[in-house]
Amino acid sequence: MNIESIGTWAGEVYKCLETSDTRMLGLKGLKKATKLKKDELMAALGWLGREGKIALAMNDEDLVVSLV
Repeated sequence: MNIESIGTWAGEVYKCLETSDTRMLGLKGLKKATKLKKDELMAALGWLGREGKIALAMNDEDLVVSLV
């Protein structure tokens, strides 16, 4: 894992959220849609969170990620 990889994963997550009908997905759905491993997905979310591009919320038992 390096900075370039994390940036690439963040781009994949962002594109996935951007093309979603609601511009939001649960963590499980996002993992399935991007085919990223859990640690890769978390690193990507950290990157996007640091840039202020996503918001996180709990919905039932899943973490929901949405574009800001």
